Amino acid sequence: MATTASSRTTTTTVAAAASRRSASAWAFMLLRSAFTVAPIVFGVDKFFNLLTDWTQYLAPWIDGIVPGDAQFAMWGVGVVEIAAGLLVAIAPRWGGLVVAAWLLGIIVNLLTLPGYFDVALRDVGLLAGALALALLAREHDGRARRA
Repeated sequence: MATTASSRTTTTTVAAAASRRSASAWAFMLLRSAFTVAPIVFGVDKFFNLLTDWTQYLAPWIDGIVPGDAQFAMWGVGVVEIAAGLLVAIAPRWGGLVVAAWLLGIIVNLLTLPGYFDVALRDVGLLAGALALALLAREHDGRARRA
């Protein structure tokens, strides 16, 4: 009788652990996909301004220290965002950290630009997601486990 109860408990524990791993794996895939696609799409749009006029999000003090005008700066931002998205696709552990650092820079920029505090707060949530991706990659990305 004890063996049967122990067997059921072990089976239940193994099934619960597999379920948690499955949820964790799904979370990793979801974050990896989002942090691959979104930076690439937004990066490409920095060259076309179809979604918005991206120059409005550039604080004047940053515009004053980067070479060229605000649109030229946004082209540079676009290149960095495309590269970050590709890095997430290839090496999500490091890509997640790069995206998190990039988002921190965006947050600082937005906090120095009156009227965009709501966007900065949204980016804090995205930063948390990028850090979660980097942490999950340690468990779910095969290359990260070997490193």
